[in-house]
Amino acid sequence: MTCRSFRAAESTAVVWHPDLLEYRHAPWHPMDPVRLELTVDLCREMGILDDPRISVLAPGVAADEDLLTVHSADYIEAVRAAGAQGTPSAAHGLGTEDNPVFDAIHTASARIVQGSLDCADAVLSGAVSRAVNVAGGMHHAARSRAAGFCVYNDAAAAVRRLLDRGVPRVLYLDLDAHHGDGTESIFVDEPRVMTISLHESGLSLFPGTGFPQDSGTGDAAGTTVNVALPAGTGDAGWLRAFHGVVPQLVEAFEPTVIVSQHGCDSHAADPLTDLRLSVDAQRQAAMDVAHLVEQHCGGRWIATGGGGYAVAAVVPRSWTQLTAVVAGCPIPLGAPTPDAWREQVRARCGAEAPERMDDGVHLGWRSWTHGHDPGDAVDRAVMLTRREIFPRHGLDPWFD
Repeated sequence: MTCRSFRAAESTAVVWHPDLLEYRHAPWHPMDPVRLELTVDLCREMGILDDPRISVLAPGVAADEDLLTVHSADYIEAVRAAGAQGTPSAAHGLGTEDNPVFDAIHTASARIVQGSLDCADAVLSGAVSRAVNVAGGMHHAARSRAAGFCVYNDAAAAVRRLLDRGVPRVLYLDLDAHHGDGTESIFVDEPRVMTISLHESGLSLFPGTGFPQDSGTGDAAGTTVNVALPAGTGDAGWLRAFHGVVPQLVEAFEPTVIVSQHGCDSHAADPLTDLRLSVDAQRQAAMDVAHLVEQHCGGRWIATGGGGYAVAAVVPRSWTQLTAVVAGCPIPLGAPTPDAWREQVRARCGAEAPERMDDGVHLGWRSWTHGHDPGDAVDRAVMLTRREIFPRHGLDPWFD
């Protein structure tokens, strides 16, 4: 596939190195790194990485001074000790069922952080306008605690790097099925950062947080945004929620850079969540973010991966679609998956891979300009968020 939709000066960085596969809590753990390997292989087979305007960044291990911008010193030491000694630390969320300790827990986690820092540095330098780190998106990691399969928060570190190097405003957009609680907690009192999380309601899904009234503190009141969607929300409802909240707030906040998290565990086939999205809707969301980035941020965009546990059937297709969109060359709907890649899936996973890059669904959703239905659970969820947040930004919750 030849990419022809770049602007003349536009280029894209993609983070990858096989050492990123070292992030594996346990052989039985649902966050299997084969999902990353299959994604990169699919990107290669689709020709995405062949364009000369795409550079591949091989990250090293983030230094402690960089981790300390978003994590506490005692936590970093606890992570390092857990790997060296194999000892859990309940106070820091290490050694739980979600976050078992493993030998490389510090270096593997810090390498993911460095990948997102490399993305930030590349955008800051002007070497690229867009960058993607599908190994990243560890959004549950808080300042002093691991949670939800996440040890160090790479996206938060990238946002902090942007701020520390003079970027006036950053919008963090979390599209994972789970609430982006760790990233939110790190920036809950930072008025230069708006965090927006669309997720399955905490009433039915881990981590049990992320409700509309959680809207930021102090000078940052109104910059924490949560859309808590009911279990069972599908493509039409999810895209309606996105378009009922995100574009309006991006325009009002005027970010210089968007950092987005694209966990694909919102898919109907994901074993850990209760949303019902298709790869087609996830691709559409990436296209919509790309449009917002061009409209409001001069093309500056850092995208990460996140959750996603249908490791062969969904994750590689969703994140290959994401990478293609970030790179400016979206994969056409109906494109077949390459034979060679399907054979790799058989060899590594003993499973049959999908034959198409999408799910072949028809996408359609009602525009918010047509009004809302109080009897619809998705509309009620969106209105709760709009009523909480929109007036703080001079927006009318009923009409904007």
